[in-house]
Amino acid sequence: MFVLAPNFLESLIVGALVGFLSGLFGKGGSAVTTPILHAFVGIPSLLALATPLPATIPTTISASYAYHKQHMVSRDVVLWTGIPGLVFTVIGSLLTEFFGGKTLMLATAVFVGFVGFTFLRNPTSAHPHPPVQGRSRIIRSVVIGVTVGLVSGLLANSGGILFAPLFAQYLHLDLKESFADSLIVAALLAVPGTLVHWYLGHIDWWLVLALAVGSIPFAYFGARVAIWARTSTLERAYGIVLMLFGVYFLIVMLMS
Repeated sequence: MFVLAPNFLESLIVGALVGFLSGLFGKGGSAVTTPILHAFVGIPSLLALATPLPATIPTTISASYAYHKQHMVSRDVVLWTGIPGLVFTVIGSLLTEFFGGKTLMLATAVFVGFVGFTFLRNPTSAHPHPPVQGRSRIIRSVVIGVTVGLVSGLLANSGGILFAPLFAQYLHLDLKESFADSLIVAALLAVPGTLVHWYLGHIDWWLVLALAVGSIPFAYFGARVAIWARTSTLERAYGIVLMLFGVYFLIVMLMS
């Protein structure tokens, strides 16, 4: 299913902006792109919800490559989060036909805003904890994968906006390591969701192309900036962005 694509230059700019934020804060970007496409570009809600998902895949791969070169990826976390996340993303995607999703979107916005507030009030860099290890690390990773996978499937996003703060808060990973792991898992979770929503006819592939072309180089650049930045500075910026995103998304959903 296709609709007339918006101005290509406009789409490139949206892709570049979201790509930079994705690399900088370890998120897929689809959750940010959706309200922009719907509120400012005028894309119908279902297409705006699902179309950014396939663009997430090259965006997150580009950004995660920068983190991988710095040896910041925890392969066990990616594995134990990604496998259950994949399964429950498919389940959530199939359930979108039966749920409007607005209540879940509102709850996600409140949760993200609250997490941003906790980062500002109690930054992990000021009171670092050793990373969770052993069986507890596996169990927590699986729980995160199941929960975020289901939510991601229902909301047609890759889950990066939720994975990174959960990795930092509940696995006690370094923030940059959380971003690195979040990007890889987000790329994995975007695949089944893309296939399901493509089958359901919810994706405009011309718009996907425009977003991807704009986002790929800027996602890598954003990741490089995050790697160079001081963790304490990055954490404050991340908390502010999460709070602003939560408030913005809440307003958009209440007005829709």
